[in-house]
Amino acid sequence: MSTQKTIRREAGTVEENALRLDTEKAEQVVDALNVDLAASYVLYHQLRKHHWNVEGAEFNDLHGFLGEKAEEAEDAADALAERAQALGGVPVSGPATLEERAPVEFEGEDVYDIRTSLENDREMYGDVIESVREHVGLAEDLGDYATSELLRDVLEGLEDAAHEIDHYLEDDTLVLESATQ
Repeated sequence: MSTQKTIRREAGTVEENALRLDTEKAEQVVDALNVDLAASYVLYHQLRKHHWNVEGAEFNDLHGFLGEKAEEAEDAADALAERAQALGGVPVSGPATLEERAPVEFEGEDVYDIRTSLENDREMYGDVIESVREHVGLAEDLGDYATSELLRDVLEGLEDAAHEIDHYLEDDTLVLESATQ
């Protein structure tokens, strides 16, 4: 086993790429992809937290929903990372770097009631949507149509999830509030 450590690609750098996107343009796109990658992982962890902690009459439905949305966030993160790598960049991956680069903040370790948790998720989805939407335009303006298309697909999934959360937060429900609340 070799004890020598050789850095093959330094974090934060962008090399020439086989996709023939100019390196200066690729740097801008990779930076945007890394922001959305970081946001996707922060979203993933918050959704997973809510998946683990959901309780109450709607447990089964919400547990499944939150687990599915967490998996979708993780899949989006993977696609974003692979695109950044294909463009000659190094995808962000460490927890501290993810937290630093994300345009969203994890709600913390405390456990909230499910309505508050879903409201926090909806807010985070909205912030991630705004970031991805901005980056669709950036990629398009730089002539990186494949990244633009990838980001559009990610955006569509984020918007669908935010809309579904809106439905969960409606006041039309069969579950009655406790008289003690």
